[in-house]
Amino acid sequence: MIALTTIEAPACPLGLEHVDTDQLIPARFMQTPRAMGYGGFLLHDLRRDGAGGLRPDLAVNDPRYAQAQVMIGRANFGCGSSREAAVYVLADAGYRCVLAPSFGDIFSSNAVKNGVLPARVSAADIEVLLADPVVLAGGAIRVDLAAQTVSVGNKVIAFEVRADWKKQLLNGWDDVDLTRSYAEDIAAFVARDKGGRPWATPRAG
Repeated sequence: MIALTTIEAPACPLGLEHVDTDQLIPARFMQTPRAMGYGGFLLHDLRRDGAGGLRPDLAVNDPRYAQAQVMIGRANFGCGSSREAAVYVLADAGYRCVLAPSFGDIFSSNAVKNGVLPARVSAADIEVLLADPVVLAGGAIRVDLAAQTVSVGNKVIAFEVRADWKKQLLNGWDDVDLTRSYAEDIAAFVARDKGGRPWATPRAG
């Protein structure tokens, strides 16, 4: 997994709440091998009108945000099923971070495992970002994971992320790597436990 420290790129002001995993990638596209890339399936049905044309009123269709690496949503982003493909589709479309007041729990966990930052920003600050002229014009914003801040113009907005997820993303670690980072603590515990509970250690033969 590629480490994530800072992002400087445009942000797509999606501005929708309760975006569920089936909206992020409809189930019928999950038969496609991941190696072929999922980016083109992102929000496929939401992006289109009844005739199949792209909706000009949806930010993700706006050319100003074609190079966006950050998505700005409202509450309960990634709710619904546990499908990990809902994160694959974001990652394959070039997104490294989603800013929202709240996320589906399983979506958040899947996001971190795929190098995408689920950054919790207050509802009030999300509205500030969605109305910011730099964001709306497709200008770059800065996400600093170490500082846990989003900067745009002269605004600096704080976000929250679980400490263990932050550690994984900053280092580009998967769950195994995270466990290995505690190797000394684990070895010390095993040694203490053997001394305190010698009867619990299996004997050979």
